Amino acid sequence: MRTDRRETVVIAGASGFVGQAICAQLVKRFRVVALTRSLAHARHNKDEAGIEWRLCDMFSLLETEDALKGADYAVYLVHSMLPSSRLKQGSFVDLDLILADNFARAARLHGLRQIIYLGGLIPKGTTLSRHLASRLEVEQSLGSGSTPVTALRAGLIVGPGGSSLKILVSLVHRLPVMFLPPWVNSRMQPVAIQEVVRAVDIVIGEAKYFGASFDIGGPDVLTYRELLQKTVRLLGKRTLMVNVPFLSPGFSKFWVAFFSRSPRSLVGPLVDSLKHDMLAAPNPLLATISVGAMSFEEALRHSLDSKKQLVHSQLDRIRSSDLRVMRAAKRVRSVQRLPLPEGISAAWVAGEYYRWLPRFVWPFLECVVDDKTGRCRFYLGSRRVLLLELAYSHKRSTQDRVLFYITGGLLAKVHDNKKGRLEFREMLNRTCVLAAIHDFTPTLPWYLYNLTQAITHLIVMRSFGRHLARQRG
Repeated sequence: MRTDRRETVVIAGASGFVGQAICAQLVKRFRVVALTRSLAHARHNKDEAGIEWRLCDMFSLLETEDALKGADYAVYLVHSMLPSSRLKQGSFVDLDLILADNFARAARLHGLRQIIYLGGLIPKGTTLSRHLASRLEVEQSLGSGSTPVTALRAGLIVGPGGSSLKILVSLVHRLPVMFLPPWVNSRMQPVAIQEVVRAVDIVIGEAKYFGASFDIGGPDVLTYRELLQKTVRLLGKRTLMVNVPFLSPGFSKFWVAFFSRSPRSLVGPLVDSLKHDMLAAPNPLLATISVGAMSFEEALRHSLDSKKQLVHSQLDRIRSSDLRVMRAAKRVRSVQRLPLPEGISAAWVAGEYYRWLPRFVWPFLECVVDDKTGRCRFYLGSRRVLLLELAYSHKRSTQDRVLFYITGGLLAKVHDNKKGRLEFREMLNRTCVLAAIHDFTPTLPWYLYNLTQAITHLIVMRSFGRHLARQRG
């Protein structure tokens, strides 16, 4: 029986450095449930005082619904720039949309009173980078349900364990000479993790902040060049900075990833965003947290150890363990954004997919659809060799989201504990539909799967997207 009568806040993305700091603050006032997809992280933190850690793969709507049971509020800190399966087909933009949509649906189911979302600053009057456009899409997706969303928008967050700060400090430590592209003259407003935590603590449960967005930042407005110069001085380095007006974004991503030893999947979107001025617009919440706020240099100093190295938690070791487990599991995630013709639903798209597919794969494969049971079977030859079987889920499907489980065939390993599945779901006010495969485990050798079945799936989905686009006429 639950004896803690305090209100409950669920923190999604609690294993990151921002999530850990927010957990430590909110546990003083709330019963905290921390979500992580990392079994290693859950085991490492299971005895943390006052915090209940729950394993949750947020790509699963069912697991997300279970994770939000009993919650009053939620803090959403999730992004998908780091890998979630051994093979990922699709952009982080679409993966993030699925995660946000699952969370909004689960929050609506359980009647949460508020979602607090930490996103990115959105520059006005300019074409956004994919990273910032994605942050805004996630904000819109979280707000598409009935749960009020409070969006906190921040640029560079300075604190121990932060991925962006880690990249910055690594570059300064490792490069005696830095070649600076034109984007180093863009302005930004870094904010200390302490101020981000204060902002969350202020807005949670306060109705006057519901349904609105607030920019947050620190007291310093700096160009990226000035940011680098301050970091160089604080670390006691002697770094030569050379302007290179013709340095391409692609090369910038390469050298930042190479010299910082960070994944290109993480570095690429961040570098793309550096072309913008990232400044916080004045607002009442910003005025409140600005009182006594840390400067960039002070926040950076708090993030370094006595040897002027960035303070690391157990997170890097845990991520390495998670990557080994992920590679051993050999699962596939594939997400494609398809056009959604006006006036039709995801249910219609799913039905059309099975009407169109037999024509598209003939004569190479035979596709048999049983309208009564909702099963679709793919055969090689005249129904002699069953390659793949999909089963429609009557219980988990709706008009705006249709789900099929992968239930058999020579090309699929079927797991009782982690079922492979195919789904179609409407997104962004019914302007598109996402077709996604989750937790599919192929039986083919990995290299052969990548050269054959994986490519075939992309060809099929792209062709189906063109077919849907023609339906608009």
